[in-house]
Amino acid sequence: MRKLRRLEKLIFIINSLMAFVLLLSYVLPYVEPKKFAFLSVLSLAVPFLIIINILFVIYWLLKVKKQLLVSLVVLVLGYSYVFSLYKFSSSKNVDDRDNLSVMNYNVRLFNLFDWIDDPDLKQNLSGFISEKQPDVLCMQEYRPDAAVELNGYFKYEKLSGQKVKSGQAIFTKYPIINSGSIEFPNTSNNAIFADIVRFGDTIRIYNVHLQSSGIDPNVEELTKEKSENLVKRVSSTFKMQQSQTELFLKHKAKCHYQMIICGDFNNTAYSYVYKEIKGDLKDAFEQAGNGFGRTFDFKFFPVRIDFVLVDKDFEINAFKTYEVNYSDHFPIMAKVKLK
Repeated sequence: MRKLRRLEKLIFIINSLMAFVLLLSYVLPYVEPKKFAFLSVLSLAVPFLIIINILFVIYWLLKVKKQLLVSLVVLVLGYSYVFSLYKFSSSKNVDDRDNLSVMNYNVRLFNLFDWIDDPDLKQNLSGFISEKQPDVLCMQEYRPDAAVELNGYFKYEKLSGQKVKSGQAIFTKYPIINSGSIEFPNTSNNAIFADIVRFGDTIRIYNVHLQSSGIDPNVEELTKEKSENLVKRVSSTFKMQQSQTELFLKHKAKCHYQMIICGDFNNTAYSYVYKEIKGDLKDAFEQAGNGFGRTFDFKFFPVRIDFVLVDKDFEINAFKTYEVNYSDHFPIMAKVKLK
């Protein structure tokens, strides 16, 4: 520290703090929000912490200073975190007839309250899905809308609400032989499932929508809310997410089919609920994704809160995030094949 200038000393102090917080975040997937809700809030900031520590390494490297070791060591210790943030993958060249294409999309009520200023949004969204032709499509914040035409699909939906009926839906090109809903108490969020038959195989499709923290991605709205209130609200949300996850896992444990879990978890891949739901399943983005894979239009740093998780009996051949502006989420699609 003696050889550092005053400004460099200040930068190193901030660097050390960011490195410590990132190191602390490595234990978050193993910490129950019900016991340490405040700590669990850090899971939302992990992408930012990784990026800022990489920038500190670059800064000290350009300065040719040994202080780069602080962030470098922390990043190396959490290499699995770092490499799950940004992926360098390539899709395999396979016959699409062998693949099951699975899309997940939080459609935000098809822009019911005109959050996005686009009079052609529903038509464009419908055209996008018709172009991609997913074999399975899981939607969160879905509501029936005559302006959104999805032809050629079997459907299971679970809706609630008085003035605006909305919920989750599963569309599939294959027959549904069983379906149902896992109700979460004191909320309109839930999880639904559909058992489909494809080429003689029965596959369980889950569509999970965990509790939302209600964070507004706009800078202006975030600055209006006190940080203390924001942390309390997010902490309360994460406790609810844990309870919802526990209900879902009880249902999941009774299923003996190969399964695919889609959904909007409203939490990151560095969270307790993600770890619990994923279990020994495979994350399609981690296997075949490219880039940051952000699925939520957050202004500050890339956030991935929407997932396609598949049973170990599936081979993941492709994954793509589509940055189309028809919702505050981006649709994701995986192509998988039973081994």
